[in-house]
Amino acid sequence: MADEGASGLLPVAPRPLWQRALPVVVLAGITAAQLGTPNGVELGYFLAAVPPLAAFAYGPIGTVVLATVTFVGVLLPHTRDWYPHPGDILTLAVVVVFSIVVAWVRQRRDHQLVTVRTVAEAAQLAVLPPLPDAVGPVRCAGLYQAAQRGTLVGGDFYDVREGPHGVRAVIADVQGHGLAAVGTVAALLGAFREAVLDEPTLAAVAARLDRRLVVDARPDGHGELFATALLLEFPPHERVVRVVSCGHPRPFLLRGRTAAELAAEPAPPLGLGLAGLAPPGELRVELADGDRILAYTDGVTEARDGAGAFYPLGERLAALATPRDGLAALTEAVRDDLVRYAGRAKDDVALLALALAPANGHRAA
Repeated sequence: MADEGASGLLPVAPRPLWQRALPVVVLAGITAAQLGTPNGVELGYFLAAVPPLAAFAYGPIGTVVLATVTFVGVLLPHTRDWYPHPGDILTLAVVVVFSIVVAWVRQRRDHQLVTVRTVAEAAQLAVLPPLPDAVGPVRCAGLYQAAQRGTLVGGDFYDVREGPHGVRAVIADVQGHGLAAVGTVAALLGAFREAVLDEPTLAAVAARLDRRLVVDARPDGHGELFATALLLEFPPHERVVRVVSCGHPRPFLLRGRTAAELAAEPAPPLGLGLAGLAPPGELRVELADGDRILAYTDGVTEARDGAGAFYPLGERLAALATPRDGLAALTEAVRDDLVRYAGRAKDDVALLALALAPANGHRAA
């Protein structure tokens, strides 16, 4: 991030090249046009447009430099039959002063925006930090795209944690999206991270998350705070995965060049107070070397193309899941294909790819 205080000419956030070049081009173009026109044709006063253009492309010092050059161009004696009147010079001076003030105010706002955005990004990354490449024996890759522009966290989230009962992962979609859902996301993530250490089963983890939402909904006087979630567990010393779904889309098992949806029995979403009364069923799947699991939120499958057709993840996934590619490449391939199909997603999108390290101990690329 460039700072004008260091160079004297650059704004806090460098503007595009065309924007920084525009005042210089206008200055040179008007000057050349004036020198090339017949005597008596007055074009020089159009140079008054240069300082305002500079104010939006540079900081106050850069604006002063270009304004000074403009003044010099207007005031220098010419071998022509025109010369600016005192009133014209005063008008140009007022424009220059106004432009410098605008540049100064804009630069201060840029500094404030940079500070606010830095703090906001740090806070959002504290809620949803980047996934490591591996958690214990489980390799992982996550990809998140918030629907609200300029945000890193919305209504979807994922996490992978190691505890006494193995490596556990969660991917969830809370009610709403964008910054309004971040509080719920933070509460569920905190509950999940505690439950990974305390609860012996995935059903108990789901009950802990369900209770968290029920308690958080009480101050509002209604029970409409809910979330869908998919929980996965990789027990120690076993090449299996256990899956519990709380109203969440089923994940895919990628084996070689095939992609099959795992038949996880769907339980009610979290937040309805039902997890403790009707524990969700648990699916157990044996894993072979090279198997990958792709979990996702409904922002993927509910994206539509121009004709209104939903994105067919199951039909396209096998072609995107090249076995030799890593997990990050898999999530990026799905994201890129989704963008080509439906354009920018209108809902939060989350992808979580997981795989056990090979049994021989050598990690795949």
